[in-house]
Amino acid sequence: MTQVQVSSRRAWLPSVLAAAVFALAPICAGFAVSVLATRSAKADTASAKALIDSAKRRGLIGEQGDGFLGFVEDTAPKPDLQAAVNEINTGRAAVYRETAAKTGVSSDAAGQAVATQLINKMPIGQYYRPMGGVWTRK
Repeated sequence: MTQVQVSSRRAWLPSVLAAAVFALAPICAGFAVSVLATRSAKADTASAKALIDSAKRRGLIGEQGDGFLGFVEDTAPKPDLQAAVNEINTGRAAVYRETAAKTGVSSDAAGQAVATQLINKMPIGQYYRPMGGVWTRK
């Protein structure tokens, strides 16, 4: 009789496992898509960062007092550089919002605090624009 009970316990195990697999399949698929999207986003951000770093060295863009990148000249930038600046600034805005939500400061204050750090660490020869100021070469 004990063997029958053990058998009946084992009989439902495959159906429970099958149900678990079907229940988790969409989650696992979503996770896989998320991982791939994150890797792709990081790759895009890495290429945008490389483009930004090059433009900073050439004096085309600089750090602003609000924590965002800006164009030093008023001329129309190349589309790929404009897209890279937009991508980085969008990412920064998200970080500033997250920081604000966690710390209770405004996202503007978070951006300005980061700007101070970025400008202080900036290599000599690159441009920055303090809040309400003009572009200045460090």
